[in-house]
Amino acid sequence: MSTPTGTGACPITGAVPLSGPEFHIEPHEVYRRMRRDHGPVVAVELPGGFPAWLIIGYRELHQVTSDPLLFPRDVSLWNQWGRVPEDWPLLPMVGRPMPSIYFTAGAEHRRHLAMVEPALDAVDHYELRRACEELADQLVDGFCGRGAADLVAEFAEPLPVLALGRILGLPDHDGADLALTMKLIADGGADAHAALARFGEHMARLVAAKKARPGGDLVSLMLADPEPFTDEEYMNDLMAITAAGHLTTADWLGSSMRLMLTDDRFSAALGGGRRSVGQAMNEVLWEEGPTSILAGRWAARDTRLADQTIRAGDLLLLGLAAANLDPHIRQSFTDGDTVPTGNNAHFAFSYGEYRCPFPAQQIAEIIARTGIEVLLDRLPDVDLAVPAAQLTRRPSAFLRGMTALPVRFTPVRPVGGSS
Repeated sequence: MSTPTGTGACPITGAVPLSGPEFHIEPHEVYRRMRRDHGPVVAVELPGGFPAWLIIGYRELHQVTSDPLLFPRDVSLWNQWGRVPEDWPLLPMVGRPMPSIYFTAGAEHRRHLAMVEPALDAVDHYELRRACEELADQLVDGFCGRGAADLVAEFAEPLPVLALGRILGLPDHDGADLALTMKLIADGGADAHAALARFGEHMARLVAAKKARPGGDLVSLMLADPEPFTDEEYMNDLMAITAAGHLTTADWLGSSMRLMLTDDRFSAALGGGRRSVGQAMNEVLWEEGPTSILAGRWAARDTRLADQTIRAGDLLLLGLAAANLDPHIRQSFTDGDTVPTGNNAHFAFSYGEYRCPFPAQQIAEIIARTGIEVLLDRLPDVDLAVPAAQLTRRPSAFLRGMTALPVRFTPVRPVGGSS
């Protein structure tokens, strides 16, 4: 990949800039306006002046994700590589060609998947729930005596990475730095590249440790696969598993708690009921899933999508959140206004050959649901400490998580034994 002196970006006529506060303040309104003015496939401009297509129609997104030959997740096809500077902040998110389950296509992707998915499927769900209960109790112990906490910083963000650490065989003390590195990568700021390098160092050390002393953890199961992989491939796949599993699960947990604390329909769950937890989590996946926009797919040849001409090598961004809000599909499930409760035909986990593997979806649900249930058991009168209108989202068009969730509650004793 060449590195020019500048981006070489030029204005894109009629393209919608994929940046600005509206995407994290009023994204539903942004998508409604896009649909009205541009239809289901929207020409957009990424920061730096890079063109892309944002797919916001449910049917069009299903078409793209169902056709891995025409729309592969093959970043090497991108027709903008000659213009991309090495320090482009979105490069860690968009990716570059590398031997990884996330950045390969076709037979090579399936080779990685055949090693990773069985290892994920072998995770003991009972043991995972037990570990999540233990970790959630430890986190609640850290703030339960104060009567106040930020559920994002003190609970939703650390719990998934600690739980994933148990699955991977990673020491608990590495969890905090891992959580920080992945947040910096996802935010796409100036620190993203340094964070990506530090993330890789964590995973490289983990691979070396498990080669020297294998166990019953996920990494050891991957290493035991008979198909030969290089240390770089193991490291890249572990980075993909951990990054995809941590921040999205943290945001799913945090957004579900926000919904339960701000919506009267879920108030019963705060009185000790459990039925509403799953309903709240499902509604979040439809209305404000952790990943709003996913990069991406690349056109293998010139084609048409909706009424747009897509050129070979064009980048297609998957508008997962917008597609879930598509009024055409909502009419099929409901009256068009309500959430399709109990229906799992959302795009929160993407779709098709490159979707989030089903065992990984199960792991994420166990972590988030167990965390919420432990929190409600321990702090049954938890309530927001600020007006709901003051809650803010991460400043990103790509991700939908909360930046903070301040709460108050009656102080209680830690269960760890101290007073």
